[in-house]
Amino acid sequence: MENKALYVLAGYDSQTEEYLSGIQEKLYAQGFSGVHTKGIPMHMTLGSFPTDMEEKLKKLVTSTAESTAPFDVTFNHVGIFDGANVLFAAPDVNHDVLALKEKFGDSKNWTAHTTFLIDSPEVIYKALPAVMQEFKAFGGKVISLHMYEFFPTRHILTVGLKAIRGGQD
Repeated sequence: MENKALYVLAGYDSQTEEYLSGIQEKLYAQGFSGVHTKGIPMHMTLGSFPTDMEEKLKKLVTSTAESTAPFDVTFNHVGIFDGANVLFAAPDVNHDVLALKEKFGDSKNWTAHTTFLIDSPEVIYKALPAVMQEFKAFGGKVISLHMYEFFPTRHILTVGLKAIRGGQD
């Protein structure tokens, strides 16, 4: 059974990463584990692609990073979707978010979000109060693009957006 696909993810600056992953880690510490992929940076998924597009997609990720400046995002809310199987924080949609998403596919029927937990609705409902105790509206920054293959997880590429070449954020 072939379940592999390539994914392009928008990554955050270290403060945003630390804040969002801190909330997720508190969920884990309370016994919530979920079925989502672990050990990858917090992110917004920008698109999924067939595995035979790897070389073409590497070029698109690199050229997009070279032509896109880091940009601010504001996280004002937490949400649940996909039949109550996904608990997430969502940045407000702005021009920069949509323009980046459109480089990797249509944004119609797409919700910008960063997943905290994927599990059954019963587990998501139990986890929601723990997230809401920790979550406060905050500003972050998108600074990089990641490319992964799932499943199993294979990191392919991380490229900083144009203003942060050199790896510092």
